[in-house]
Parts: sequence; structure tokens; C-alpha cells
Amino acid sequence: MNPATCPICDTPAAPEYTPFCSRGCANRDLLQWLGEGYRLPASDPAQDGLDSSDSAD
Repeated sequence: MNPATCPICDTPAAPEYTPFCSRGCANRDLLQWLGEGYRLPASDPAQDGLDSSDSAD
């Protein structure tokens, strides 16, 4: 069985930083989360329903 590889740089993962290979790659991943680099695209809920011209007065 092949050892797990780091999702950031594809080098073998280190046990103390699993699934990453080093503290640097773990921190880089954390910064992606904190900086919203892993956002999922979403539609604007206000535009999904009725158009503003269709609203009841």
C-alpha cells in the first residue's frame, strides 16, 4: 500500500501532520480556509425566488 500523500504538494504525508507533509503545508491549507479559498459557488437567494417586479403590493 502506498503511503498517503500531501494534498498540497503530493509528497508523502508525515504522521505528525497527517494528511499533510509538514507544518507549512498544513498552514497553507488553513490559510485557504480562512481566506475563503475553498468557497463553493452559490446563487443569490434573492434572485432565486420572485423577481422584485413580481412581488405583491
